[in-house]
Amino acid sequence: MGKTAFLFPGQGSQHPGMAKAFYEQNNDIKALIDEADRILDYPLSGLMFAGPEDELKKTENAQPALLTAEMASLEALKQKGIKADFAAGHSLGEYTALTAAGVISYENALRIVKQRGLFMEEAVPAGDGTMSAVMGLERETVERICSEISSAGGIVQAANLNAPGQIVISGDKDAVAKAEEMAQQENAKRVISLEVSGPFHSRMMEPAQEKLTSAIEPITFSEPAFPVLSNVNAMEETDPAQLKQHVIEQVTSPVYWEDTIRRLLELGVDTFIEAGPGNVLGGLVRRVQRRGVNVYSAQDPESVEKTAAALT
Repeated sequence: MGKTAFLFPGQGSQHPGMAKAFYEQNNDIKALIDEADRILDYPLSGLMFAGPEDELKKTENAQPALLTAEMASLEALKQKGIKADFAAGHSLGEYTALTAAGVISYENALRIVKQRGLFMEEAVPAGDGTMSAVMGLERETVERICSEISSAGGIVQAANLNAPGQIVISGDKDAVAKAEEMAQQENAKRVISLEVSGPFHSRMMEPAQEKLTSAIEPITFSEPAFPVLSNVNAMEETDPAQLKQHVIEQVTSPVYWEDTIRRLLELGVDTFIEAGPGNVLGGLVRRVQRRGVNVYSAQDPESVEKTAAALT
């Protein structure tokens, strides 16, 4: 029997209306989302269901909103008796993976990601840093471009190694612009400036990392019910102290997502379920491995029904 992995998306997958159908149709999920409003002491659910999009997109709102929507998807899967052998989350999604595995409580996870969003927002003055997606270049080429610019004094690094030919770079505005130019000279298929509020997963996030270290320190991390793969090294981990260290390092470290999917395949995973809004991660799995894997979505009652039917 092949194994199953739950994948949890990161920032950028949020959209007004997410988890709304779950909320309206399922009392347990309604209670779960109402609890997020109570824990955070503001109507997060209103932002999730109705926006406005600009407010929802703010890092400090997007992060707890996504975690809540992903936990709603997880609850719906649980009710269908669908279980994971492994879990992984893209950036912010790693917190949902840890919550799903019982490493941190839902309440603590919500509080941490709310703070994480604020710290990331405050780390770099608005407009100083940015991110861009580079399509169609090898990892080595992108890393060489980044190191050339960085050695000349700029800050730019590969931030999300998502799939073959899909890498996001992050850093200060000028350095990223230079890297975009060089990528085009190397015949990148496309270079797309991303609408983000900061240079995430770059060393410009060090102030956020320091604050997050203090915020996470007192929080208990428990043994996971199943291994969680960390963004920073794409390896499965069950040691609570290591899992804690990895989410702290993650703020300034690249997200090794392609490596994470390859590692899950090595571990015998042939069924991937993206739990949460959108289908970005499912698309990335297919870019890494075209054949012999099943990719399912769990973003609303309908897709959960389809996934459950396919798995039974």
